[in-house]
Amino acid sequence: MIGEFLQREFYHNLVSEYLVCLAILAGGILAVKVVQSLATRRLTAWAEKSPTTYDDFLVGRIRGTGIPLAYLGIAQASLRVLTLTPRVERIIDMAGIVLMTLIIIAFTVSLVRYGFEEYSRKQGEDASRDHALRGVVGLAKAMVWITGALFMLDNLGFRISTVIAGLGIGGIAIALAAQAILGDLFGYFVILFDRPFEIGDFVVVGDHMGVIERFGIKTTRIASLGGEQIVMSNKDLTDSRVRNYKRMAKRRVAFRLGVTYQTPAGLLREIPGIVADVFREIEGTTLDRVHFFSYGDFSLIYEIVYYVDGNDYTRYMDLQQTANLRIYEEFGKRGIAFAYPTQTLYLTRS
Repeated sequence: MIGEFLQREFYHNLVSEYLVCLAILAGGILAVKVVQSLATRRLTAWAEKSPTTYDDFLVGRIRGTGIPLAYLGIAQASLRVLTLTPRVERIIDMAGIVLMTLIIIAFTVSLVRYGFEEYSRKQGEDASRDHALRGVVGLAKAMVWITGALFMLDNLGFRISTVIAGLGIGGIAIALAAQAILGDLFGYFVILFDRPFEIGDFVVVGDHMGVIERFGIKTTRIASLGGEQIVMSNKDLTDSRVRNYKRMAKRRVAFRLGVTYQTPAGLLREIPGIVADVFREIEGTTLDRVHFFSYGDFSLIYEIVYYVDGNDYTRYMDLQQTANLRIYEEFGKRGIAFAYPTQTLYLTRS
């Protein structure tokens, strides 16, 4: 009875062949479950001990991608035992292609996202960069999905070569018509990855200066010292020489002062030492040099060069003010007079 039942035919297949198909399917699923339980447990324990994040990503992808691929392979192998009509085989093949493409797209998207997250983690926390990276990740995911969809359609038998050729010609036309936009887009990626400045940095670009407020795909916004907002295209910004004062570790300051020609030579020789003593008492400054620079139209000119630690402009101005007041006081004690524009008229009687 059992033998006769196994030899019965339903839809061009024997009952025994259906049972073999089910056995392969059930055995494969059981094997995957066992391997998943044993292997992933050990891999997870190994990943938790490792200081890197690559192994965590690998374990996650085994669960999210490797296991579904294994189930798909088992299903395909079990169905190959049966004799199917060409139409059913075509449907199964198409379903397999669709599922495999989706799994590969999911893996690629997760790989892209992991790459950007790892880059962000190594660069440190930055809200503006993280916001910009989310936009880049979204664009990368869209490109992956478009590429995967084209690959899937091509493998399903659709003739997409004409469509791709049309897209290529159209893309060239669009690129020629949108060179400025593409230039700003590339400038955005340069700013994002090269990091010439960050939000909150004080920069000088040509005749413009101010604090970076935000940068987008096309433009960068700068809050100027006058209060207005300066909007610059990313291409213009990356093509310009940008002076970033936020990253200045030490500020070099050079200024000049003039004393009258009536100042005795002995006092002129003492001025470098007087200025050096003044800066020695001002914390946060380092004097570089003091020199009798030149003979001016109405004064003897001294040049003073010193350094201020840090990039705080207000602190620099406070120290400069302190230095000016101390020099004024010391010169007053010694009777050294500052020069100012004067004219002498000589009158003769004819």
